[in-house]
Formats: sequence, C-alpha cells, structure tokens
Amino acid sequence: MRRGRRNETAARVRVTLVRSPIGYDKRQALVVKGLGLRRIGHAVDVVDNPSIRGMLHKVRHLVRVG
Repeated sequence: MRRGRRNETAARVRVTLVRSPIGYDKRQALVVKGLGLRRIGHAVDVVDNPSIRGMLHKVRHLVRVG
C-alpha cells in the first residue's frame, strides 16, 4: 500500500470553519474534525465527492464553502 499519495487531478473544494462547533451536537464536532478543520478561520482543500458533500451538508451552518 502506498501512503501519502494524492489524486492531483480530482476536483477539490475549499472549506473554511467560520463558527465553533461548541454548543452543537457532538457528531457535528466530529464531522468538522473529519474534514481536517482545527480552529475558526482554518481552511482546507478537500476532494469533492459525495461523502464529503454529505459532511458539508451536515455542518453547513459552521463552515463556508468556496
């Protein structure tokens, strides 16, 4: 198994955490963590696929997609 290899040609989407998950359901905090977001204002590029879209839909009130 090869590790650390990325699909450079896959469509990507930039996600930024704009609100804290504190005070929301614990599962939403786990989704934020699963997206790789650590703190407010932190942005990551994630692969655009149906599973990531579902995660973004679940925490759409906490993140900005663009």
